[in-house]
Amino acid sequence: MLKKTLLAAVALLSIAASAAAQDVKEFRVGILGGENEADRMRNFQCLTEHMKKDLGFEKVSLFPASDYDGVIQGLLGGTLDFAELGASGYAKTYLSNPKAVEPILTTVQTDGSMGYYSIMVARKDSGMTKVTDIKGKKLGFADPDSTSGYLIPTVTLPAALGGVAVKDYVASTGFGGGHENLVLEVLKGTFDAGTTWGSGVGNFKDGYTSGNLRKMVEKGELNMDDLVELWKSPLIPNGPLVIRSSLDDATKAKVKAFFVNLPKEDAACFSAIEGGDYKGYADVNVDFYKPVIDARKATIGG
Repeated sequence: MLKKTLLAAVALLSIAASAAAQDVKEFRVGILGGENEADRMRNFQCLTEHMKKDLGFEKVSLFPASDYDGVIQGLLGGTLDFAELGASGYAKTYLSNPKAVEPILTTVQTDGSMGYYSIMVARKDSGMTKVTDIKGKKLGFADPDSTSGYLIPTVTLPAALGGVAVKDYVASTGFGGGHENLVLEVLKGTFDAGTTWGSGVGNFKDGYTSGNLRKMVEKGELNMDDLVELWKSPLIPNGPLVIRSSLDDATKAKVKAFFVNLPKEDAACFSAIEGGDYKGYADVNVDFYKPVIDARKATIGG
């Protein structure tokens, strides 16, 4: 009798979990700012089609925020179900509410590494060739919540500047409004140099294998012959794909499985949403991002 009761309870739980997964009629995907909205929507369109077909969601909605914080606040407020964040953006989310989202996967570079780099660039005709040439110049950052575009340069640049804090070494700093716009502002002369991101794999002249520079080259917005690389940071952990913690386990599992399979099912879609060439995805959890969480807490505070 007890055995039958337990089996019945398990069956009910299974039915409840299945029903909970089916209750997710609309799956809401946040897209970080940093690239113009039309390009982001176009790159992610294939994802909405796949998720409706492969996962059975009636509707997949894309929410391209104007900046990083728009997605972060959507995740914290429960109005978004999924996003790919930078490591610092995830750190901000975690420090605000460690139970809001769960990191499930991250990208793997073509060389097998699970990291990328902050890249400082300047116009080639500026005469600057090394990082110390930014002394007394205008330095641009991408976004206050960007790992490569702000946090990591703030933390690690002083070592390359003789131990001097960035704000004390340059004439001024500012934000470009995302990675793409930051590079455009460097080209226009608004900033003498600026920090963006790239895989660091392959050649600088190609914009590397992935990252903002590569995306801009492929869109015809950037000729790498117009830029020079002044500095490259230590390796930064690739940002996580995160999912809302309050979703049921069945939904989380099928979304994760979907992304693991995406590079094989549709390599072009995988490349479009990730912005270049990658090997695939790998499992991660909060421990992978603890160094960035600690750095953000110590430097920015939250």
